[in-house]
Amino acid sequence: MKFMLQIAENVSLSQYSTMRLGGTARYLCSVQTRSEVAEAVAWAITHQTPPIMIGTGSNIIWKDEGFDGLIIVNNIMGYEDFAEDETNHYLTIGAGETWDSVVARSVQSGLTGIEALSLVPGTAGATPIQNVGAYGQDISQTLVSVEAFDLTTQSFLTLPASDCNFSYRASRFNREDRGRFLITGITLHLMKQNPLPPFYGALEKYFTEHSITQYGPAVVRNAVIDIRSHKLPDPATTANCGSFFANPIIDQDALLDLQVAYPDIPHWPTDDPEKVKIPAAWLLESAGFKDFRDEATGMATWPAQPLVLVNEKARTVADLLAFKARIVETVKEKFSIELVQEPELLP
Repeated sequence: MKFMLQIAENVSLSQYSTMRLGGTARYLCSVQTRSEVAEAVAWAITHQTPPIMIGTGSNIIWKDEGFDGLIIVNNIMGYEDFAEDETNHYLTIGAGETWDSVVARSVQSGLTGIEALSLVPGTAGATPIQNVGAYGQDISQTLVSVEAFDLTTQSFLTLPASDCNFSYRASRFNREDRGRFLITGITLHLMKQNPLPPFYGALEKYFTEHSITQYGPAVVRNAVIDIRSHKLPDPATTANCGSFFANPIIDQDALLDLQVAYPDIPHWPTDDPEKVKIPAAWLLESAGFKDFRDEATGMATWPAQPLVLVNEKARTVADLLAFKARIVETVKEKFSIELVQEPELLP
């Protein structure tokens, strides 16, 4: 079989993670179409090397030992808006599209459903993997289906949202079927209408402080952009992977125990009345990691948001993981809560 794809060899993976760390990939290629995805997989099979598909690397940490396989960089573009009627719109999005550009275009069309996910870094195809969410919205609320290449059956298929097994910051794509599906596109169901209050707490506070009483998708997007821009670093200029830890979910009995020592501990209800969500940022700040710099590893926490771990001068992923371990151990000792890492450690 003759292959047309350009395959690079011995590529530094630090270029493919916004944390700017990692070893070397044996092979790497870029794909722009479904047929090129199939060709890349066929090439990997022929050369007996495992494939991994990535987007911009905004939620990826590569191991120092690198990857002895084929990295497939997803650059599949596409944005189609099908209006079923005046209200219901179905967007079919290429997995390589920059996610914030997708949000911007949907908002320009007056569509609601993903405006609170503004400025979330990465590509559209990455959003179902972690069930990306922010400010009261997550991708599972609007996702209709995922188009992907199934490495098990060596064929393309379409998975309805009901088959994605979504939960908080998780799906089948990063749990039981991790690495099985190479996502090539997603379809979303958005509505042409204004979003309705009540909004997520941070947004409600923003609207009150800015005397905003009329709500449209653009109003929510602008608010989220303003909040995120003041709170989070731009990965294009500051090496980071966004929020490094998920907000822990604990049971009510554990909360009562914590409230003895910390009566003002913030918490939110979950879909399960027996469980609550604790803000991980509060845990880090209370454990002494607000605006914290670790000279031994070259890592730090972002001054405005301790959940963001910043690579100031770390040289290896081992440095990052040592800093992470220090935080996890301190929080566990103080609160009996084990933090869970959000960025994926590959391979």
